[in-house]
Amino acid sequence: MPLTSDGSMTLSSTRVRLALLALALGGFGIGSTEFVAMGLLPNLAQDLLPGVYAASPDMANAQAGWLISAYALGVVVGAPTIAAAAARWPRKQLLLALLGAFTLGTIASALLPSFETVLVARFLAALPHGAYFGIASLVAADLMGPGKRARGIALVLSGLTIANVVGVPIITWIGQTSGWRVAYLVVAGIFALTAAAVAIFVPFQAGNPDATMRAELRAFRRLQVWITLGIGAIGFGGLFAVYTYVAPLVIEITGLSAAAVPLVLVVVGLGMTVGNFAGGALADWSVRRTMYIAFGVLIGAS
Repeated sequence: MPLTSDGSMTLSSTRVRLALLALALGGFGIGSTEFVAMGLLPNLAQDLLPGVYAASPDMANAQAGWLISAYALGVVVGAPTIAAAAARWPRKQLLLALLGAFTLGTIASALLPSFETVLVARFLAALPHGAYFGIASLVAADLMGPGKRARGIALVLSGLTIANVVGVPIITWIGQTSGWRVAYLVVAGIFALTAAAVAIFVPFQAGNPDATMRAELRAFRRLQVWITLGIGAIGFGGLFAVYTYVAPLVIEITGLSAAAVPLVLVVVGLGMTVGNFAGGALADWSVRRTMYIAFGVLIGAS
């Protein structure tokens, strides 16, 4: 049986599964809040930029894309900052604080009136993104134990990929029928539910009492760290360059109706989910070889 971080007790297999599901539910919420904007981009453009949209829908869609860029910028800023500053915090308490920030930021995104204020809200809502995945992955890896750590991380990330199969298409449909603001309130509800699940099922895990922000950020002195980050940034950048404008591509380029957008998102999400679980299993075998395989598949698909 896996141990809690202080080694004081064993956890039942049921408790471990419930804890992993709670962490994955957070990934589901993050996938929903991050990717639903892609499916609702024309709706966001039309509502928040009515003057621009009336003159040129293409220009309005392009400008509305800044909402996605603002979220991405928040991820970049928040991930190292929060992870370094809060390394001493107990992991469960940190996860709960991050989920609270997600909930409030997503509610603000749904309720603020103008494009500029929603832009700021999307940036703020993204700040906990990277830190959540980092801390949740550490918790999941410890719960799974030696030899299964990569699969534990994959389980957390599975929430994000499954969101693309189920959550994003459904929430996109809700946004198309009831308004994009309702869609974001649904996402906020997912985060609130996740916070309750984490509070109930995830065991206590201590932080690192010796960690300091200076020590945590010292890793950025290493060239290998920057190379690794660069590889990830380029890979994800290429993916999101296409995924950001999936709704306009489906509607304006292929000539399909808006109703086809959720179906396209399902197909993309299925690919992400299969790749995530396969990658988790392969990474326990060999991280380097798995990267070669994954990038080869991406290049071939492109």
